[in-house]
Amino acid sequence: MTGALEGIRVIDVSRILGGPFAGQVLGDHGADVIKVEPPAGDDTRTWGPPFQGDTASYFLGLNRNKRAIALDLSKPEGREVLLRLLEEADVLLENYKTGTLEAWGIGHDVLSKRFPRLIHCCVTGFGADGPYGGLSGYDAVLQAMGGLMSVNGDADGGPTRIGLPVVDMVTGLNAVIGIMMALHERACSGKGQFVEAALFDTSLSLLHPHAANYFLSGKLPQRSGNSHPNIAPYSTYATGSRPIYLAIGNDGQFRKLCQLIGAPALMDDPRFTSNADRLSHRDDLRRELETALAGFQAEELAPRLISAGVPAGPVLDVAETLALPHTGHRGMIVQKGDYHGLGAPIKLSRATASYRTAPPEFAADTDDILREHGFSDQQIADLRETGVAPTSRT
Repeated sequence: MTGALEGIRVIDVSRILGGPFAGQVLGDHGADVIKVEPPAGDDTRTWGPPFQGDTASYFLGLNRNKRAIALDLSKPEGREVLLRLLEEADVLLENYKTGTLEAWGIGHDVLSKRFPRLIHCCVTGFGADGPYGGLSGYDAVLQAMGGLMSVNGDADGGPTRIGLPVVDMVTGLNAVIGIMMALHERACSGKGQFVEAALFDTSLSLLHPHAANYFLSGKLPQRSGNSHPNIAPYSTYATGSRPIYLAIGNDGQFRKLCQLIGAPALMDDPRFTSNADRLSHRDDLRRELETALAGFQAEELAPRLISAGVPAGPVLDVAETLALPHTGHRGMIVQKGDYHGLGAPIKLSRATASYRTAPPEFAADTDDILREHGFSDQQIADLRETGVAPTSRT
């Protein structure tokens, strides 16, 4: 068995990030994912440097465990090939702008009648309807519109984009969750359904605890840099070397921290007795803690703290994080030939994730995929010659 989703076939017509990331997650867990690219290729093949050959690292990070074919779906012949692929598919994953498939005559109403067991998952920007319905969505734009930037950044600075495409990636995960729910429901009903994962909805869902605080207090959340709005000490603090992050969630952890850093007097200081007190005297607390922490190296102190039940970690860069022995132990780096990628974070005890193929070259599996779906050698040659199924990017 190659994974929990062995036997599930996914036609991944999506591009850029959210949809391809969802397809990779499904592929890691055993699904047979066929990636269908437009003749120009997925945009992210060009989002470099760095490049491996003519393919950017951005593409490589989102498209392993997929077989590749290119189809010009703007042509009726290309859509006919897609429909042939869907005859044996369980899931269609796409992120076309609302109305595109309908204009091509292959909207969900058509697909659901022809393929009643098909799970049709669409990753959208704002959803199909409503005041913003049908508009394109982009991660940074949704970070801005969704309120995420307003609460990210230093208190005396401006709204700041989170330094990774968090909205795109979580939307991809939401798409996977929706697909799995629909597959489970299909096992009971025998029917497929439409699954939508919208970047706008995802951005709002990430607003905890800021939305919850606003609902209860009516006060507009403010930027607090690395500090938690509800808890203290819960931030980065200077040490004798690099910053350390302390995430103290209760009074017991605070008392233990004070003992371990040689500052027991802070435990009985009335300014710091409870979390509410510590929040009210956040600046005083920072000065006291950093005075005590100045005698420690973050790299040595953090393991001692967390081993004693005090949440703490040194602030590492990407290279340091990837080099941690625990990163390797957890299987979070994948190497297959020249390909290096991040491993699957979901661990199952039996049907484990597997890394069967590196990200594919453009249209690398065209002939095999078409033959599997009943196309003759002459038909395959005709599809190539007419540009319906090109094997090089245009």
